[in-house]
Amino acid sequence: MSNIEGKTSMGLEPNVAGLLCYLLGWVTGLIILLLEKENEFVRFHAMQSIITFGGLTVIYIVLSILGIIPFIGILFAILLYILGLLGFVLWIVLMVKAYQGVRYKLPWAGEQAEKYIERYKPR
Repeated sequence: MSNIEGKTSMGLEPNVAGLLCYLLGWVTGLIILLLEKENEFVRFHAMQSIITFGGLTVIYIVLSILGIIPFIGILFAILLYILGLLGFVLWIVLMVKAYQGVRYKLPWAGEQAEKYIERYKPR
């Protein structure tokens, strides 16, 4: 269940806070997750941002390192470029959906975010 009505414990509208969860990837997701204590909609988007963009950051670092390898490094460089492009499109889509007040759930990351939100509900 998402709570899109009212304000967040940070004093922001939930859709604005949801958008901010994705603004700087996992960094803003982590900050907002630590600050927001009540609104499940915002906490979901914060956790999904951490999982999605944290994972993409790790993959980006690995591909960057593998891109140094002579000859086959070009393959990793191409994968890195494709990942960057797809990550950018995903970033825009997630920010737009959150701003529209939609609890847009990515296949694996969204499921993990929901499990986290359910497990650590405020009491």
